[in-house]
This record gives sequence, C-alpha cells and structure tokens, in this order.
Amino acid sequence: MQQLKRIALWFDSLLENLAQIALLSMILIVTVQVLTRKLFNYVLPWSEEVTLLLLVWFAFIGIAIGFRERLHLAIDSFTAKLPPLANKVLDKVIYAVTLAFGFYLVVSGTEFTQLMHESRLAATGLPNSIIYVIMPITGVLVCIYSFLQLIGIDTVRHKGMDEGGGH
Repeated sequence: MQQLKRIALWFDSLLENLAQIALLSMILIVTVQVLTRKLFNYVLPWSEEVTLLLLVWFAFIGIAIGFRERLHLAIDSFTAKLPPLANKVLDKVIYAVTLAFGFYLVVSGTEFTQLMHESRLAATGLPNSIIYVIMPITGVLVCIYSFLQLIGIDTVRHKGMDEGGGH
C-alpha cells in the first residue's frame, strides 16, 4: 500500500511539473514571438501551433489537478443550511457525477483523438491528435481522483488553497 501511495505521489508531482513546464514554455515562446515580430518583422512559423498545444495541455492538466485538490466551484449558501448527513450524501452524489464526467472525457476524448489522428498540424507536421490526447488522460485522472474521494480517501495535496474555507 505504501508503494502504491509513493507511485501516486510521484505521478502527481510529474503532472504538476508538466503543467509548470507547459506554462513556462508558453511564456517563453510568446515572448520570443512578440520580440521577433516587433524587432525583426519575423514570426516563427511553429510558435502559434506549439503555444496552442501547450495551452490545451496546461488547461486539461489544470482540470485534473483542480479535481484532485477539490478546487471546483461550490455555492455553500444553500448547503450550509442542510444537516450534516444531507451534505455527506450530496458530496457522494457530486463525486459520482464527477466520476461520470471523467468517464465521458475518457470515451469522447478517445474517440475524438482517433478521429483527428489522420490530419496533421500545418506548421509542425504533428498529428492533430497530439492536441486532443490529453482529454482521455485527464478523464482517467478525474475518474481516479473522484473515485478515491467517493470512497473517502483525501486526494488534496496542497492544504489551505481554497479561499472560502470550504470543505
């Protein structure tokens, strides 16, 4: 069990590092693109495609991390008036719906990735599916995190990130 936890933490760290690298890479590419355009009247032909790819991957990795950290939107004004048992049941329903959403991402993302595999990106020549393959990956992660939360395992790694002091 301890080995499984170590692997999960390693994977979570890898995921966060990948998101950070994607963000830093986007910043660098866009900065270089702006400088070369303004100073030399030249735009790197691949810069927009790669930036778009990094943006999509960063956003979907952020979705997975957000579900892991339970940073999704919540309106507590109604649920604060419910008894604790009703809130526990409601939390389980939310985790189940999140699990279904993750499953939807896996199925639809896989279909869309396969559909887009034959076409190529114009500037880089990479298969178009490279942009969309993050969808089923995110879906698997959302399924894992929501299942763990559903059975009562805390997936939050960064305590105190919620601003509203929620659950």
